Amino acid sequence: MLREFKPTWMINSVYSIAPQQLKQQGIRAVFTDLDNTLIAWNNPDGTPELKQWMQSLEEADIPLIVISNNNYERVKRAVEPLALPFISRALKPLGFGIKRATRKLGLKPHEVVMVGDQLLTDMVAANQAGVYSILVKPLIETDAWNTRINRFFERYVMKQLLVQYPMLQWQEELND
Repeated sequence: MLREFKPTWMINSVYSIAPQQLKQQGIRAVFTDLDNTLIAWNNPDGTPELKQWMQSLEEADIPLIVISNNNYERVKRAVEPLALPFISRALKPLGFGIKRATRKLGLKPHEVVMVGDQLLTDMVAANQAGVYSILVKPLIETDAWNTRINRFFERYVMKQLLVQYPMLQWQEELND
């Protein structure tokens, strides 16, 4: 039961995910959640760190695609300044959006990683789609109202995960 929530890695920040470490794992594309993973849910402008990280992925020829449960207009408005492709209404925790993006790029599941800040949506969707997953800490401590409900249940699930999988630990980067 807990296996469906288990991330492959737990990294402190999305910006710490180095392209060369992704390539060492055979990963050729990064899919990421939007709110509190890539950008703060209440500040869609992004940060200099984000732009630097995106540039490093681009230089390494690793595509970045946003996979979000938000509606088309919300995601478009958020990622337009960043010029990122996206899939909206991804239906996470189901793996449909991730599978669709994987097919669109012509990749196999083991060549993709899904990055997100929620166990109940992002990690379950990644596991359903059969791709690698990276759980990151939320960019800010506050959440939109609908996410607060998930966070309540996530605290319990995380405690159980750490008991069942004691090797799961927060890391600074993939190769820690």
